[in-house]
Amino acid sequence: MTKKETATLTYNGNTYDLNVLNATMGPDVLDIRKLYADANVFTYDPGFTATASTTSKITYIDGGNGVLLYRGYPIEQLAEKGDFLETSYLLINGELPTHQQRKEFEKTITNHTMLHEQIFSFYKGFRRDAHPMAIMCGVVGALSAFYHDSIDINDEKQRKLATIRLIAKMPSIAAAAYKYSVGQPFMYPQNELSFAGNFLRMCFGVPTEEYKSNPILTRAMDRIFILHADHEQNASTSTVRLAGSSGANPFACIAAGIASLWGPAHGGANEAALAMLEEIGTPDRIPEYIERAKDKNDPFRLMGFGHRVYKNFDPRATLMQKTAHEVLGELGIKDDPLMETARELEQVALNDPYFIEKKLYPNIDFYSGITLRALGFPTSMFTVLFAVARTVGWVAQWEEMMEDPKQKIGRPRQLYTGPVTRDYVSASNR
Repeated sequence: MTKKETATLTYNGNTYDLNVLNATMGPDVLDIRKLYADANVFTYDPGFTATASTTSKITYIDGGNGVLLYRGYPIEQLAEKGDFLETSYLLINGELPTHQQRKEFEKTITNHTMLHEQIFSFYKGFRRDAHPMAIMCGVVGALSAFYHDSIDINDEKQRKLATIRLIAKMPSIAAAAYKYSVGQPFMYPQNELSFAGNFLRMCFGVPTEEYKSNPILTRAMDRIFILHADHEQNASTSTVRLAGSSGANPFACIAAGIASLWGPAHGGANEAALAMLEEIGTPDRIPEYIERAKDKNDPFRLMGFGHRVYKNFDPRATLMQKTAHEVLGELGIKDDPLMETARELEQVALNDPYFIEKKLYPNIDFYSGITLRALGFPTSMFTVLFAVARTVGWVAQWEEMMEDPKQKIGRPRQLYTGPVTRDYVSASNR
């Protein structure tokens, strides 16, 4: 079928031709940029769920068919065959690295994992019970006060340096936030370890004994990072782009993304899913909660099922389920009631006509909370780990925006529903 070059809009007795912009995959897009100037009318789209705010070559999602591609590569292949730094290189540069490019990229990242020593004094300014995401927002935003040689957004070399620093230092910042919360000494990175292995050591190692890296747990952590690396124009990524559109420095933009990710409807969903499983407790109570979920008058909702984008299944969920089983098996956790409840709940939901009709399939958050808990992380760290992984997606999207000649400062419009023009009345006459 031949694609139309234009679409016609009839409004107020007049017709307007809207150009059709063709996508390489997915829906085409109607170009409405001149609609306000030509017709004096806006479009209304709360949440921008039907509006393309940018062009991008980074990530593609087909929610109807459960497809997630990074630069054209299926997430399943990258998570099974690749590693996080290779995926990071792909997201930033557009192609998988050659052997030499990979070695150089890994070396560059490794050489930037240390933090400026004065940054550690920032942690002492927070209460011991401060949420790690609050610490992340503050420390990441403060990086611009330390690395003045990478905040000029008009200098390509400085942008590249900021990208490397953010990817490399985010695990160190996150691990320090965890160590501070439990009252243990900060652990410095070790160059001979992998990205994920180094992060686990900085979180769970102590100065008094040698840390022994577990390859299965390290691989699980690496896979979790890959699965969360990017997800198209989600809330936090859009926040990074919107902040960046004003010309803000990259560290401030990523701090803004972290703040957006902190919301329970976004990065906190896996924590909510784990809390739900803990509330259910045991498999025998599942029927009760299934009925509650179906009851429109009951506030209870099944967390970890369904997705705003994926209307068939979440391709990351299958990989996360496999990872959960590997971690629990390696740690000898055979009779974990949460895992048993999760397995049973998954089967019930997948076979219940109500959930099938509403396409409430398990998503990545359903299993990631269990996996992170088994690895030893408290729930307060779940969103922090999300931020560590998503940083590479944020900086890739930010860099793409910086190189886009059509990029403009973000300025959404509104449908005004307030009072019409009225005159001021002095206080004595009101």
